Amino acid sequence: MQDADLFIGLAGIAGVFVGFGALMAVRSGGPSEALEVAPMRMVVFLGMMAVVAALAPVTLARYGPTGHQVWALSSAVVVLGWLVMFVVNARTPEWREGWATSTAPARAGRLGAFGALEWVVFVFLMLASVLTPIVILLGLAPDLEAALYFTAVVLILLGAGWGLLGLVYMPRRPAGA
Repeated sequence: MQDADLFIGLAGIAGVFVGFGALMAVRSGGPSEALEVAPMRMVVFLGMMAVVAALAPVTLARYGPTGHQVWALSSAVVVLGWLVMFVVNARTPEWREGWATSTAPARAGRLGAFGALEWVVFVFLMLASVLTPIVILLGLAPDLEAALYFTAVVLILLGAGWGLLGLVYMPRRPAGA
């Protein structure tokens, strides 16, 4: 595989996001509010998803598949990862409470310019990173599969970075006594 080093490099970068997300989750006993727990889980999940997505084609290529087979199998791993993440998160009370709380300002029309931009960027990154592997699985752009898959990995990585940035800028309540 010609881009193996590139994918391994992306996996290394994604590993940093996993580490930072996990570190934030365990600091000072960890957060207790849903608006902190759910985004931290998302950052860790997206970081791990980027690691898996980056290493999947490199690993699969070692077993002999080439071209479309590698990209389709790797895309199936990514789509399966998204499905697992959705099912697991949908079952957690923090995710449901965090989703309801974080979308309330948008539903009430009080999101503000920065909040709207934050949501638009995050939704774009997530939708594009889900749809790109589906395009590969359906064989809609056979000449672009390697580029599309690389784009999907980068979009997942950017989603992790965007989520981490959101956590850094999230308003904090004063620490209790």
